[in-house]
Amino acid sequence: MKYIRRILQLHNIGGLSYRRISHALGVPHTTVADYVSRYKGSDLVSKDLDAYSDREIYQILFCDGDQMPRTSKPLPDFTKIHDELKLRHVTRQLLWEEYREQYPHGYGYTQFCEHYNRWRKKVSITMRQVHKAGEKMFIDYSGLTMDIINRNTGAVHKAEVFVACLGASGYSFAEASMSQKKACFIRSHINAFNFFGGVSSILVPDNLKSAVTKFDWYEPKLNETYQDMANHYGAAIIPARPYKPKDKAKVELSVKLVQRWILAKLRNRQFFSVSELNQAIRPLLKELNNRKIRLLGKSRRQLYEALDKPALQTLPSQPYMYKEFKLCRVNIDYHIQLDKCFYSVPYQLVKKEVEARYSDYVIEIFHQNKRVAVHNRFHHPGAYSTQKEHMASAHRAYADWTPSRMISWSKNYGEHTQELIKGILNNKPHPEMGFRSCMGILNTAKNLESNIVEAVSKKMLRLNSYSVSSFRSILKNKTYTPENPTVAMTPNSHHVNVRGEGYYTGGRHA
Repeated sequence: MKYIRRILQLHNIGGLSYRRISHALGVPHTTVADYVSRYKGSDLVSKDLDAYSDREIYQILFCDGDQMPRTSKPLPDFTKIHDELKLRHVTRQLLWEEYREQYPHGYGYTQFCEHYNRWRKKVSITMRQVHKAGEKMFIDYSGLTMDIINRNTGAVHKAEVFVACLGASGYSFAEASMSQKKACFIRSHINAFNFFGGVSSILVPDNLKSAVTKFDWYEPKLNETYQDMANHYGAAIIPARPYKPKDKAKVELSVKLVQRWILAKLRNRQFFSVSELNQAIRPLLKELNNRKIRLLGKSRRQLYEALDKPALQTLPSQPYMYKEFKLCRVNIDYHIQLDKCFYSVPYQLVKKEVEARYSDYVIEIFHQNKRVAVHNRFHHPGAYSTQKEHMASAHRAYADWTPSRMISWSKNYGEHTQELIKGILNNKPHPEMGFRSCMGILNTAKNLESNIVEAVSKKMLRLNSYSVSSFRSILKNKTYTPENPTVAMTPNSHHVNVRGEGYYTGGRHA
């Protein structure tokens, strides 16, 4: 632009050739020719160049995409084109053909794209990305926290603010949660799906631990619970690349807007619970989504209604039930242990590895991705859940692990140990359920002297206790040793320093 006035002056006044002007100013001669050609076809020929600024001259010669060019060809509606390109399978070629059907003498395809690209450059960088309707939901946390005050103690907890937005419309969701931990992270997703009224095809989270357990540039390892939730809703997970904010530019903008139009407005208010904070967030979130985007002339809600909402996948009939995952080894009693509770599996899986998927209410057990058992979840330590069809006594599956063999081993230590083993087996609904405890006691006893094992067993029988932990505790504290009887010491009443009974009954006055 800084050479445009000088080029025109040298051409008009000096009458220099394009190449002479190019050599004098260090500008390509093709550029000089283009400038002069545009100048000759404009209204500037009959006007004084000094009456215009360099920018005004440039705008006259190179009309912007939102101005009517000198050829009077009609420009397309760029806002509409931008919205249409977000729809699946809609291309520029198709939109240009529709434009030419409406305006047969309009721009060719190349100029059509050129004018559209000029218009896009005026739009913010986050709006330049074209996201297909219903395709992506971007997820992040705001970074700014909100104080939650404990009414009783006055302690302050920092609540996190979860933010999600849809790619095509930028329609945003925000809610506070106690932390970024997995349970809160999953719950916020479910609430976001309900808020949007559907599920996008792809979820794009940041690389927090609740989403990605192990980062890999090409194949990041996803958290199992997060993957299970995505499977339930029929969505794929493609985490944003670390240190690549443009991968999630949409949610970065939504985070900024949530900070500016929601959290900033609530900065001087006190909240005593997360639910109270979320009640304050909801009306401000509605106001944010209803604000018009200046360059598009529409609100995020209007874009959502037109673009994302019709394209979202429908919600499943049942919301996702939060689950944890754990690999377990099946013990010889065909039970697995989870949080000190025991759950049966088919006896054929003894000593094999299975996967437990559990919620607060139910535990499902899988072997090679096939569900083999379902139990109600227990929360009191020591509880057993055994299903009869899992038992194997009738099939003699445990030829090496039988009640009689357990009792036979215990005879080597003595009758008290034998009675203890019998008591453990008799106290279980099924003898095989006591194998674990018997093996624990016998393995602990194998390096001990028989008299010590007998003494511990005798005390356990006296206490009516049949657990491995009791056996180990008695052994560790050596409380199995009989205590010495307490001997009452009677003072010698004839000692000179002893007053005697008479002193206290009035004898001293006699």
